[in-house]
Amino acid sequence: MKPTLRVALVLGLTAGLAAATGSAFAQTTVKDPWVRGTVAQQKATGMFAQITSTAGGKLVSASSPVAGVVEIHEMTMEGSVMKMRAIPGLDLPAGKAVDLKPGGYHVMLMDLKQQLKAGETVTVSLVVQGKDGKSETIEVKAPVKPLATAATSNPHKH
Repeated sequence: MKPTLRVALVLGLTAGLAAATGSAFAQTTVKDPWVRGTVAQQKATGMFAQITSTAGGKLVSASSPVAGVVEIHEMTMEGSVMKMRAIPGLDLPAGKAVDLKPGGYHVMLMDLKQQLKAGETVTVSLVVQGKDGKSETIEVKAPVKPLATAATSNPHKH
């Protein structure tokens, strides 16, 4: 086999494999996840990250082995009062990053089973429903940031 034919064959196979596995890649990515550390006896904290869905969809639920209850929350200012509430889902516009951050949208971990200490890692499963109605579960490994460090990124605490 001639070298140029061999190179063309390898390139063709590589392109074919990439095309065949393209649909297996996740439609949703989670970037820079983290969880705010807690003190002893604290029963709630937040998980923050940046979520991007290539095709668009909605974050519809979440769960974690460290929490009895996990909800998607929104914090808003109403006059001079900050309010937090659970929402049934969070829209993920196609190709646009959605920030989960202190003082805004976040995943609330409640009924904590243990103190979350800096340096630990928390597993959180996010369920995203695509525009086609199919669900995708993304397992996130979120490092726990020290409470003092995490608190400085947001003056409003849970």
